[in-house]
Amino acid sequence: MSPRYENGAHSAGRIIAAVADVMALFLGLWIVMYLLDANRGNEFVQFVHEVARWLAGWSHDLFTFDEAWARVVAGYGLAAIVYLFIGHAIANRVRH
Repeated sequence: MSPRYENGAHSAGRIIAAVADVMALFLGLWIVMYLLDANRGNEFVQFVHEVARWLAGWSHDLFTFDEAWARVVAGYGLAAIVYLFIGHAIANRVRH
């Protein structure tokens, strides 16, 4: 569909999906940084961690695995999947 023929609902759906993607990107980026033992003194790493911690506040430490890496992957990964699923479901609903 050409951009000039896009209606408002289609544009809103694209924005909602993009926001969900960015949220999941931050969460996924933090998982990768944690697993690769990124320098926590770095400002960019701190920023990504703070954003991811805020986004995953409801799922952070939800699981009690013995290994810290498993808690991070499960907690932040669950949040990323939920944001992607719900964000894209809402976006598809808005588009139609």
